[in-house]
Amino acid sequence: QLQLVESGGGLVQPGGSLRLSCAASGFTLDYDAIGWFRQAPGKEREGVSCIERSGGTTKYVYSVKGRFTISRDNAKNTVYLQMNSLKPEDTAVYYCARRRGFYCSGFGSGVSAAWSSWGQGTQVTVSS
Repeated sequence: QLQLVESGGGLVQPGGSLRLSCAASGFTLDYDAIGWFRQAPGKEREGVSCIERSGGTTKYVYSVKGRFTISRDNAKNTVYLQMNSLKPEDTAVYYCARRRGFYCSGFGSGVSAAWSSWGQGTQVTVSS
């Protein structure tokens, strides 16, 4: 079954940090771009960050640029999202998904139906 598993969420104070993981078991991510997405209560799901198969090209939406860093370790079949300087507006369920042969230059806040293998998500709450 092609499904990713997100982990690493939790409750943090504003200005704090979290590191999320997106792991695949039973299949390889070598040929896939990986995207991180989030959905806050009452809002549409939105794209956050993208990393290409080689890990050399990444993209971030404006609201997280300079605070979040996406990376991948294909040997571990895992993609990470390091989140620093967290704000209350970052509170959301964070998901990852894959897209075969995708170039991150085409990544934005919108969520294409072409993304697949969505995980169950991990909750991130930023509050005092």
